Amino acid sequence: MKILIACEESQTITNLYRKLGHEAYSCDILDCSGGNPQYHYKGDALAYAYSGEFDMMIAHPPCTYLAVSGARWMYNKDGSVNQERLSNQNKALEFVKKLMDAPIDKIAIENPISVISSKIRKPDQIVHPYWFGDEASKSTCLWLKNLPLLTATNMVGKGEKVYYKSGKSHPKWYAEALSKSKTPDERRKLRSKTFEGMAKAITEQWN
Repeated sequence: MKILIACEESQTITNLYRKLGHEAYSCDILDCSGGNPQYHYKGDALAYAYSGEFDMMIAHPPCTYLAVSGARWMYNKDGSVNQERLSNQNKALEFVKKLMDAPIDKIAIENPISVISSKIRKPDQIVHPYWFGDEASKSTCLWLKNLPLLTATNMVGKGEKVYYKSGKSHPKWYAEALSKSKTPDERRKLRSKTFEGMAKAITEQWN
């Protein structure tokens, strides 16, 4: 099966599909960091999604302007709407719609809790890393076309939380990602990482 993993520079899922014998390719506007540039397309994912070459696509569109967790940035200090951010959100939603409508038989779109649910449609499933052996809580929404719901493979604990003086808390993995990252780009990559157990479940169940 020829598979496109859109918006994936890490090649986490691409490399697992390759090990299973599939012709999988990652695609991102960034260079890949997964060690196999020969299986990586650097460029616009839509160009490849609409090429007619692929049997399946798994897409991880950037969540910067989509995630509900960033909703507070939609408004200026005076309460008015941040027009630049609104424009970027609309562009991000249009990108997601085009991914969903790509002429590919099997499609999965992955994102955190986001405005995709209210602006396009609700997800078919919401899963967490702790369903698949990683002690971490991270709501992961899946919008599916001709693919089955993922089945939990190894239910474990939800993982620790880190609590702050403000009363807010973050899952430990997220807090560590924030503390380890030195730049916004590093922070984005660590936040959006695909946990090993979930990646394994995806490649074995959507096969």
